[in-house]
Amino acid sequence: MELHQRIVSAPVDFGAIRSEFGLASAYPAEATTEARDAVDAFAGNRIDRTDIPFVTIDPPGAMDLDQALHLDRTDSGFTLHYAIADVGAVIVPGGALDTEAVARGQTFYLPDSTVPLHPPVLSENAASLLPEQTRPAALWTIELDENAEPQRCSVVRALIRSRARLDYASVQADADAGRLHPSIAALPEFGTRRIEAGLARGAIGLRLPAQSVISDDKADGHWRLVLEPRTAADDWNEQVSLLTGMCAARIMLDRTTPSGERIALLRTMPPPPDSAIASIRRTAAALGIAWPAQESVGRMLAGLDPNTPAALVLMSEATGLLRGAAYTVLDGAVADGPAAAPSNGVPPSAGQGEVEPAAGARAEQSNSRRSNSGANTRQSADQPNNLQHSAIGAPYAHVTAPLRRLADRFATEICLALCAGAEVPQWVRDGLSPTTESMRRSDALANKVERACIDLTEATLLAERSGAEFDAVVIREANGSRLAEVFIADPPVAGPCVGSPPEGAAVRVRLVSADPATRKIGFAFPV
Repeated sequence: MELHQRIVSAPVDFGAIRSEFGLASAYPAEATTEARDAVDAFAGNRIDRTDIPFVTIDPPGAMDLDQALHLDRTDSGFTLHYAIADVGAVIVPGGALDTEAVARGQTFYLPDSTVPLHPPVLSENAASLLPEQTRPAALWTIELDENAEPQRCSVVRALIRSRARLDYASVQADADAGRLHPSIAALPEFGTRRIEAGLARGAIGLRLPAQSVISDDKADGHWRLVLEPRTAADDWNEQVSLLTGMCAARIMLDRTTPSGERIALLRTMPPPPDSAIASIRRTAAALGIAWPAQESVGRMLAGLDPNTPAALVLMSEATGLLRGAAYTVLDGAVADGPAAAPSNGVPPSAGQGEVEPAAGARAEQSNSRRSNSGANTRQSADQPNNLQHSAIGAPYAHVTAPLRRLADRFATEICLALCAGAEVPQWVRDGLSPTTESMRRSDALANKVERACIDLTEATLLAERSGAEFDAVVIREANGSRLAEVFIADPPVAGPCVGSPPEGAAVRVRLVSADPATRKIGFAFPV
């Protein structure tokens, strides 16, 4: 029996983490002035699509709204209109704001604050797709068939106006009650068909619940850990962004500039080694999971009940399949024909008009928030190496979060130019290498900051409970010098465990250390 008081929340100082990792939230004065005075450089050259009743779907309280969508069910399939904040139109290339954004790379999210990529006056106001505000946007139009396979896609500069600001929980509740907003009434059908398309292609999606640090509304300054299971609404909405990123990649791979050059900024990931697939097959067999030899790892994972210990073990191990993510640049003259990357269901180009479909191809699915960032690469434009993103199973690009991620602004500008049959602006080409380096550095930093915040909260919550016993699931067995790893549900914590508990087993473990100063915890088995 545990004799220690059960602590569900505790005061945590995240300021130390901001200092340790050099996260400066204050923006230079000159950059802030540029953001405050920003104007739309294309104000006289936009189509007016304020007639489309867009909605946004974001976490509650979010103000940096990058994306607004409208999805129509048509006689032949679906029409997706996806508006993305047009950050490239309001930032002066080479100016103080541009320079600072390249230095930052992305927005960093801590439990008590954010360190934004752009000043809030821009990212949370003038450029954000807030409801009932007319905003400049890069407007994607994607026409899909009955199976939600893309047939034509294009992107243009437009004016749009969001009608409603929704969140994931409310969308899920409305879907369950049969009262979805008319602008997204077709989202469940669209999302389900897109997910199936990805599985058919061999994409890998992990449905691990997100471990989050949230404020305790019953105790000022206190924080607690929660698990946030993915909902169907999360998955459906994810498909919209993934589809758009895949269409963006195909535009960049299949089209050339008027001067005959191919320019692309892709998000790539190499396929997992055969040894990693063999290892997860052995784990599945040891756990008693039936996995036919012809079935892909993605489909096997999708068929698991995410609430079971076996699923927790297999999905945790599957994170090792999704390594080596990088940004890959193509820039230069090419021979005739598209880049040598299979379309995988995303329509290849037909000249400089809209994109035409590949017959019989399938498309798309999931990305992993836990994938590691690899080295960025610059490849020959006419002899590319690996241009696929293995977790998605297709070429892919980041274009849907420019308020929060630097690369999206540059990839979007390339797509806008190619769809207009224009040369890619020189500032975009000049900025590709600095952008990929900024993303490599900031991705690594963001992962460290997120992990540090969770580790600090875990250690703080458990600091007074040394010697306490917990029910746990063994998510990874010991292997040589590597300790076993266990997960406890209350509070939701994963940590190393001394001893040899069997993988996948439900066991009882004892907390032997929890030190907020080092942000480390440890368990022991048997108790």
